[in-house]
Amino acid sequence: MKKDISKPMTPEQTAELKALAALPEDQIDTRKLPEQRDWSASGRGLFFRPVKKQLTLRLDADLIAWSKSHPHKGEGYQTSINTALREYVAQHETN
Repeated sequence: MKKDISKPMTPEQTAELKALAALPEDQIDTRKLPEQRDWSASGRGLFFRPVKKQLTLRLDADLIAWSKSHPHKGEGYQTSINTALREYVAQHETN
């Protein structure tokens, strides 16, 4: 599934962002910002994308067939497999 690509920032936006980054947290006034209640038009993954690495991986044919026949939220089967692996890792992390 192709994700939206954000537009490059203008020089003015870049300068404003650098000025805000230089301020301590307690000096940034967010009272004038409107509260965002409707996030339906927002795009996921516009700013951060995990680095993907191409490799050859041998999986059992029945797992691939199942992943292809059970699409998850309009994703491709490789994304579904990646999501399943991430969930497994999250459940088995030892902190």
